[in-house]
Amino acid sequence: MTERSLSFGKAAADYAKGRPGYPLEAVDWLLEGVRGRVLDLGAGTGKLTEAIHRCRHAEVIAVDPDPVMLATLEAHVPRVATRLGRAEEIPLEDASVDAVVMGQAWHWVDPDTAAREIARVLAPGGVLGLIWNIRDERSDWVAALSRAVGHSSAETMLAAGPPRVGAPFGPLESRELAWRRPITIDGLRALVRSRSNYITGTEAYRADLDAALEHLISLTPELAGDGEHAMPYVTYAYRTRVDVEAPASRG
Repeated sequence: MTERSLSFGKAAADYAKGRPGYPLEAVDWLLEGVRGRVLDLGAGTGKLTEAIHRCRHAEVIAVDPDPVMLATLEAHVPRVATRLGRAEEIPLEDASVDAVVMGQAWHWVDPDTAAREIARVLAPGGVLGLIWNIRDERSDWVAALSRAVGHSSAETMLAAGPPRVGAPFGPLESRELAWRRPITIDGLRALVRSRSNYITGTEAYRADLDAALEHLISLTPELAGDGEHAMPYVTYAYRTRVDVEAPASRG
């Protein structure tokens, strides 16, 4: 798991090209009422950072454990402060941000250690927002794609229910948003190459997956022709705040 979680820098260009951004409606809901500094934790190449900038006039600081991912973020979202760090050890002062958001990242962290550390850097009343873009397998061709590439850790986790967030946070609020993302065939290939099982797989595994993807593309009417094609997603968003009524021993 650790190897996979730290593998994305090896495919940062594919990640930036192949992964979808986040719907502004969902990001705006995550940050409802937030007016101050936002920490994008596990920021990767800046997909969520960019969305925050588009829907909010807020200062954003991006933290990620991979320097290559952060360098890619800096190229795509200039003038954002970046720091190396991880959810279990955040390089910020106590009560220094008004919101912490994590896109496609919570499933990689220890939910108890990360929750305590995030609560430390949040100002009183601050919000923790978690968000994932998940392929919508109600589409036959997307379901076939999932059979070829397998399910990610995030997809497996969310299929079992909402994510677990440790103390001292309270109950989760949630929203789901179905939408369609325009994607080219090259973008679809980059999406597959950006997945941790592909990055860390053997050469034979990657060759087999490449062949399976090309076979699927050749058989799928929705992917015929040049230009962009509509790929359905469901965005799952969750937010929570510190439970002020919790006993002090939980913190």
